[in-house]
Parts: sequence; structure tokens; C-alpha cells
Amino acid sequence: MKITDPIADMLTRIRNAYKAKHKTVDIPGSKIKKEIARILQENGCIRKQVEVEDNKQNILRLYLSYDSEGKSNVYGLKRISKPGLRIYYDKDKLKKISREFGFFILSTSMGIMTDDNARLKGIGGEVICHIR
Repeated sequence: MKITDPIADMLTRIRNAYKAKHKTVDIPGSKIKKEIARILQENGCIRKQVEVEDNKQNILRLYLSYDSEGKSNVYGLKRISKPGLRIYYDKDKLKKISREFGFFILSTSMGIMTDDNARLKGIGGEVICHIR
């Protein structure tokens, strides 16, 4: 099955796994998905990621994190830039964004990073998604 927006598929799989209270979720692997998962892990949205070998493109297995009461650490995953409509934030627009409502993941000329890292480096980029 061909997926037209693999990043949106990844976010939907994670969102659905949290709603169903799963401990893990498997996602078809790619470099950009691995980087997004790394950022999610650094920000405490998932516990860890493991790459499972298969005979195709490998599988990313994400271990979801919950608090002591069993509630999700992630309240929202939203795809911002889509294949049909790319959204870009320059460094000035990033300065105006508040961190209290989560964080953005951006694709920049220096790689995939959060809006905080992009702000520190003084660069902008394509806004991939918003995590709360």
C-alpha cells in the first residue's frame, strides 16, 4: 500500500496507540521518521526507539511513555506542513512562538530539530508538526 504522507501516517499511528493504551507502536522506517522519533525521545514523548530489521525498509518500534497514573505524556500530535501545502517559519516568526503550548519540529538546512534549537541557531525552516 502506497502512503502519500508518511509523516502524517507516523503521527496518526502514535496518536492511535496512545488512545488504545498500547506500550509500543511499529512504524515503517525512514531517516526522517528516525529523526522525528529521536526528538520525541529527547523531549520525553516516548521512552525509546528501536530499529527492527526486516527484509524491506526496517521497522521503527517506539516504546510509548505514560505517567504514574497511566496517562499519556503527549496530548496532541498535529501535522502542520503537508505535501500539498508547505508551511515555513523564518527565524523572526519562531521568536514570537510561545513554548508553553508544546513545541514544533522543523526541517531546516541544518537537519531536523525543535523550534528551540532553531531559535538558538538563528535559522528557520519547514514546520513538520506540533507536539503538545
